[in-house]
Amino acid sequence: MDLVRWDPTINVFNSGYNFNNLLNDFFTPLRKDNDDICMANWNPRVDIFNDDDDIVLKAELPGVEKKDIAVDLKGRVLSLKGELSFDNEVNEDKYYRRERFSGKFERSFTLPGDVDPEKIQADYKDGILKITVPKPEDRKNRQITVH
Repeated sequence: MDLVRWDPTINVFNSGYNFNNLLNDFFTPLRKDNDDICMANWNPRVDIFNDDDDIVLKAELPGVEKKDIAVDLKGRVLSLKGELSFDNEVNEDKYYRRERFSGKFERSFTLPGDVDPEKIQADYKDGILKITVPKPEDRKNRQITVH
């Protein structure tokens, strides 16, 4: 294993990275609460991977109730929408710090054009939404016998 010296100026020369972050930061709404900057929008983290027969999406939705989740398919675009409700048991002025988010979220993903929408399944358990999109027969991996 080689040791690599850390260079704090490495991102200075990566102008594409900095420019993209600048645009993302500019268009992302922020709000200031108690001298802390926090995101005004929350989007769940999503993993997308290939299985032998399926495309699988797993979204982290901690604290979101099943009734507040909607999965829609319009054309080739699969949309995940929902709302994370926040308990209002404590008055706003009694908080020292508030980091948990509440509000609506939406994520969209483009699927291959030849998936069968009737075969898409969604399961929600322990804060993880698993969406299974079966691959079309012609895209599934096949073992070919060599003669």
